[in-house]
Amino acid sequence: MSAAPHIPVLLDEVIDALAVVAGERHVDATFGAGGYTRSILARGAAVAAFDRDPTAIAGGAALVAEAEGRLVLIHAPFSRMEQELEARGLAPVDGVTLDIGVSSMQIDQADRGFSFQQDGPLDMRMAGEGMSAAEWLNEADEAEIADILFHYGEEPRARRVAKAIVAARPLTRTSELAGVVRKALGYRPHDKKDPATRTFQAVRIHVNRELDELAEALAAAERVLKPGGRLAVVTFHSLEDRLVKRFLRERSGSEPAGSRHRPAIGPRAEPSFEPPAKAVRPSEAEVARNPRARSATLRVARRTGAAPWSSEGAA
Repeated sequence: MSAAPHIPVLLDEVIDALAVVAGERHVDATFGAGGYTRSILARGAAVAAFDRDPTAIAGGAALVAEAEGRLVLIHAPFSRMEQELEARGLAPVDGVTLDIGVSSMQIDQADRGFSFQQDGPLDMRMAGEGMSAAEWLNEADEAEIADILFHYGEEPRARRVAKAIVAARPLTRTSELAGVVRKALGYRPHDKKDPATRTFQAVRIHVNRELDELAEALAAAERVLKPGGRLAVVTFHSLEDRLVKRFLRERSGSEPAGSRHRPAIGPRAEPSFEPPAKAVRPSEAEVARNPRARSATLRVARRTGAAPWSSEGAA
């Protein structure tokens, strides 16, 4: 398989954790530039790859031809994994991989509006449809903006930033939003971290429903994995990682059943995953090659033969 234009984070660790065997079928739920997919195909397995970004799907056409029938690209959010696989007769599967968050390709394209490193339209939509970041910021009330910045960006001065955003409206460019945040919070060019980072993360997560999508994708992966199937999830910030960690602890029976502070909701289901392996972080060498890997965390678990849990937590 030819080389991918972007090397995905923790590639070797993910592929090893998936223990790919020739003839298996795997899901690459975040196709992007196809890095994980290429490595899975190279081991002789078939891949059903998802991406809600139409540019990623278009960019994978050559790889589909190269794979000679072993790769299916699906233009859909990974939350629809179960429905899309079943509609094509591709479930169940032996492995599911998720690489959460914005891709390097999306960040590098100024006209997508994901980054303040280059000026561009304040868009941030992964699928290119629905409400853009500019539309939401220009229409939402101050309290809603502050709430999103606090919860999704973990911005301690969310109210101050929200007030500044509302006062500066309308906003249409990434440079405008970054400038408003920097002015509100104080910024010196030599500061280690740009204060606009948290706001851009929060707005992006909100516009794309990223945490809701992740929760739905984890539940879908539970339903499509065969007994013994492997789940590998790479996250890039604490909100995502906490969600994945909680899901795997709960589904493996490692989460306490309940207490007087948090009573159990209903009968406890049989564990649908084996206790997850210890989280994996990138090596110093990988971080040196790819600074984006610095905050990455890989969590892996193996599916048991138990029935999938219902939304209430019992089978």
